[in-house]
Amino acid sequence: MVILAAVSVLSWCSVVALLLLLLALELQLGRAPRLELSASQVWPEAISAVRVVIPVFNEEENIGECLDALGAALPPDLPVAVLVADDESTDGTVALAQSSSSVQVVSAGPRPAVERWCGKNWPASVAAAMPWPDGDSEQQWLLFLDADVKLRPGAIAAALSEASRSGADLLSLAPRLECGCLAEWLVQPIVAALLGLGFPIRRSNDPDDPTAFAAGPFMLFRRSAYEAIGGHRAVASEVVEDLALARRIKAHGLRLRYLLGVDWVDLRMYRSLAALWEGWTKNWFLGLDRNLLKAAGSVGVVLLLFALPWMSLLWALIAFLYSGQPNLMLALPTLLGVMLVFSVRLWSTWRFATPLRYWWLSWLGAVLIAAIVPASVWKTSTGRGWTWRGRSLA
Repeated sequence: MVILAAVSVLSWCSVVALLLLLLALELQLGRAPRLELSASQVWPEAISAVRVVIPVFNEEENIGECLDALGAALPPDLPVAVLVADDESTDGTVALAQSSSSVQVVSAGPRPAVERWCGKNWPASVAAAMPWPDGDSEQQWLLFLDADVKLRPGAIAAALSEASRSGADLLSLAPRLECGCLAEWLVQPIVAALLGLGFPIRRSNDPDDPTAFAAGPFMLFRRSAYEAIGGHRAVASEVVEDLALARRIKAHGLRLRYLLGVDWVDLRMYRSLAALWEGWTKNWFLGLDRNLLKAAGSVGVVLLLFALPWMSLLWALIAFLYSGQPNLMLALPTLLGVMLVFSVRLWSTWRFATPLRYWWLSWLGAVLIAAIVPASVWKTSTGRGWTWRGRSLA
């Protein structure tokens, strides 16, 4: 009875937490500013040049679809150069990029031996530093895309229009997360909710609030602003470089504009459990500013929200089989909890067209995240096994 009472109390805590989560999701994400489908594609200022940079390292699985979608998204009436910056790929990435006649492939070359460069910072920096056409850097724009991004037609024109209208020095779009493999369906919907709450969009857009966040898959810089903050060279050693760049924009008194871009940008981050594990154990602890209390708290929150209702259901079934009658003290919060877990995914379907697939396995996603967090703490703190695409980040 003591155990059942304790589980019942925890179940009610989960119910309350899920209700608060739904409310917070609607207030912070559901009503967050987004790049509208009806955004005007006529901008008030002259744009003398746009450079699209796609840093790549062994992106054979992604680069073809990325470039095909980009081709359909390029504004036909603007001077746009597309640069694929290769970071010494060993697969077919370069060959696939070279097959596109509208793309210039840039070899970033070896990284400086006496400097620490992490991830895509080196190829991004090399491509950004290449000679620009004559013109005012205030009217030149630099768009960084990840190779696993697919833009929809009109995305670049709409982003340029919004950046010009709002006076943004950095415009970043939060993409729609695509899921394919089971591991993605387990983890990514939970992560999307946590990111939306952990880095409030409205606060990021407030010049007087120090909160700053940007989504690395789509970052559109005014060239003058990018150079003023030192570009990727200034954050060369940062693994989570998008967050560092956003913070530098605000620290320099420049304008950050972060919007939901789910109608314009699709992102497929990981194609297997191994890739997902490597990616999130690389980033999780850094995203929490290496704070152990925040890391432990993230585990507790995820388990309370997405695992506890299912654990309570198991306990309720065991109690029923043992006694032959339902335990109402436990059954009510258990059923409410499971219904609310479903409601969270239903809300995501309503607001962002996220399929309901595998929602009943949310407990497994929570357990997987609970394993990712301590692994991320260990890797980040010791450097052991801290890699991205097999390259050591230590």
